[in-house]
Amino acid sequence: QVQLVESGGGLVQAGGSLRVSCTASGLIFSVNAMAWYRQSPGNAREMIAGITGGRAELTNYADSVKGRFTISRDNAKKTVYLQMNSLKSEDSGEYFCAAHHSTVPLGNPDYWGQGTQVTVSS
Repeated sequence: QVQLVESGGGLVQAGGSLRVSCTASGLIFSVNAMAWYRQSPGNAREMIAGITGGRAELTNYADSVKGRFTISRDNAKKTVYLQMNSLKSEDSGEYFCAAHHSTVPLGNPDYWGQGTQVTVSS
């Protein structure tokens, strides 16, 4: 059974930093593409960062977070991270970890975490 467990959300002031983590079980992990999604009230869930599986570990970001957020992975710990810097109030929302069977984060993920709330106060 695959499980993705997020942690690290919370309340932070605008301009601050926060790191959220997602630990996986039931996956090989190193070959799985991983992604972070964000959903704020009244908006659709959107992918904000993705990282490929395998040796390349290529990353891609939504324009709204490019240059401020960094996705990374530690395959030994089966954990993916999202480092968020220069946070803005519009970054507030529920952050979801997602995993793909494939090595590239394209299309709908195959597995989802339960989400962790990030609130940025202005």
